[in-house]
Amino acid sequence: MMNSDFTGPVNLGNPVELSMKDLANKIIKLTNSSSKIIYEDLPEDDPKRRRPDISLAYSVLGWAPLIDLETGLKKTINHFEYN
Repeated sequence: MMNSDFTGPVNLGNPVELSMKDLANKIIKLTNSSSKIIYEDLPEDDPKRRRPDISLAYSVLGWAPLIDLETGLKKTINHFEYN
């Protein structure tokens, strides 16, 4: 992007929709954690859906995620366990 005429933000998220509850549960399971999920009131501006549109990243940068969530989480967990 730095070498192009394009300006503006580009979403580099993952287009697979996943609730924060599902993400937390997946992390708890992968880490064998005994953590409990605590529910709080959401901020007024909290997005109700978390499914980023990455079409701009693909069309401008040719970018798309290559690693699925579970693989990425496992790599991240492994990194923090052994570093």
